[in-house]
Amino acid sequence: MLYAFELSGEHQSLPVAEVLGTLTSRNLNYTVFAEYKQCLVADIFSETRSDNDIFQTLKDDISKVLAMSHTIFQVIDIVDVSEDDVLGLAENFPLDNYLKPGQTFVVRAKRMGDGTLLKSVDIEGRIGGRIFRRGFRADLSRPDVVFRLTLTDKAVFGVLVSAVDRGSYEHRSPQRKPFFYPGVLMPRVARALVNMAGVKENTIVVDPFCGTAGILMEAGLLGAKVFGVDAQEKIIEGAGMNMAGYSITGELLSKEEREKNQNESGPASCGRMDYELLAGDACRLPFKNEIADAIVTDPPYGRSAAIKAESLEGLYEKSFLEMYRILKKNGKAVVVSEIEVEKFAKNAGFEIQKTYKQRVHRSLTRTMTVLEKK
Repeated sequence: MLYAFELSGEHQSLPVAEVLGTLTSRNLNYTVFAEYKQCLVADIFSETRSDNDIFQTLKDDISKVLAMSHTIFQVIDIVDVSEDDVLGLAENFPLDNYLKPGQTFVVRAKRMGDGTLLKSVDIEGRIGGRIFRRGFRADLSRPDVVFRLTLTDKAVFGVLVSAVDRGSYEHRSPQRKPFFYPGVLMPRVARALVNMAGVKENTIVVDPFCGTAGILMEAGLLGAKVFGVDAQEKIIEGAGMNMAGYSITGELLSKEEREKNQNESGPASCGRMDYELLAGDACRLPFKNEIADAIVTDPPYGRSAAIKAESLEGLYEKSFLEMYRILKKNGKAVVVSEIEVEKFAKNAGFEIQKTYKQRVHRSLTRTMTVLEKK
């Protein structure tokens, strides 16, 4: 069955990678049907799960964990972006498959950029009018069914599965956390990387350069067991303040609740994240072989003075060997860096799956490398 993911557009390819990584981690098979501007259409299927189960997984799970998508909807049809084609679709699609007698509806449309010929506000009313004349009543505030139209290279029309709450990530912006340190990843980027690594509930995630725990927090909020290591004790203390500062639902806790969490070990009854933080050396990680299901990390690029290696190159060489050692077979590592890391990854034994670039500002371009241990 075809599903569309309305993408945020904050990066050309990361949103697609995040969606596909999340589908894979939930054991959903897919083929990419089409990639349009800010819209991915995928045929999602499973040999063991029903269409209704897939729908519920998208609604109750995947839509709750994505960071770089706006909506997910089940595709009814895809037509050219023209008034005749879109309105013809509204008049002729099998409405009884999506609306039961007595149910209400609303139509919501979104334009991706300025290249479309149709204005989304106008087209909502005109599609709604066609559906109304087919015997169904509109309800703008509490409809039973939301029809979604995405106007991109094509007009993608369907039934809304769920909207992504992107605003929740703003509550975890670095400046709002109990401990702030500049130069860290924004929560939406950290969550996308975690999803690309296939993190989900009960997986074990390690960040050997955890800093203030921005990546670990996004993994912990998915229900993963997370381990963080950093060379600086004061940073580890700050990371502990951040991890103890939020509930498992991502809510910032009161000062009293934060202090209580910091004084307890393991996941507390209040529903905090399951984490362990250690001051240590990424070149000599204190973990057994193949303990981690996934590694997601943002190593220093020379801006940190607390490097327990003789050189930045030595740090990367030894830490990649350690990451390979502790990662389980078929596990993924996602590494963020300002420098190319392919040499270190290959020397350690990793296979390089994909590399992404993100221009942060004029003097900073991040490279995000997805690795796999075969």
